[in-house]
Amino acid sequence: MQISLSSHIKNYIELNESEEQLLEKYIKSRTIKKKEHLLLNGQVCRSLFFVEKGCLRMYYINSKASEQITQFAIEGWWLADYNSFMENQPSEYNIQAIEASKIISIDIQQFDNLLKELPQLERYFRIIMQKNLAASQQRNKYLYEMSKEEFYLHFSTSFPQFVQRVPQYMIASYLGLTPEYVSELRKKK
Repeated sequence: MQISLSSHIKNYIELNESEEQLLEKYIKSRTIKKKEHLLLNGQVCRSLFFVEKGCLRMYYINSKASEQITQFAIEGWWLADYNSFMENQPSEYNIQAIEASKIISIDIQQFDNLLKELPQLERYFRIIMQKNLAASQQRNKYLYEMSKEEFYLHFSTSFPQFVQRVPQYMIASYLGLTPEYVSELRKKK
């Protein structure tokens, strides 16, 4: 399944044909290979990434030298290290393709110019950021409120597309579980 950026935007705001053409001048479309990185720890995140097709992950290396996944992104989702992007400082994260993916990127200079030329996109990005923040807040609540088994069951029923597409060890990392425990939970199901 592929989701175009313009059709995604039209779910939230109106864009006419000339505005869509203007949008095209500010974005870059790119195909990336499985396991290819869009951002490495220490680099400044200079782009916002929209997934048209595929799956990405954002992770860091924790104090135990293990990967800790903080976010996934599939078709129709945005991903970036927003702190690095806004503050122009080195990122503590890595962003990598889990699958071969088609992405749209908007770099920081282009983003500011785009919003000046198409100010209604401010509303679109505000809505997207609010949804992202709300999901993050809900995830934090679940981390504290649910048992590990409840958290996994909630995730697997709410986001079956991830369970089908993302390797088990990555889901375990995202949920703060061990791969062995996730395997046990899958067997129970």
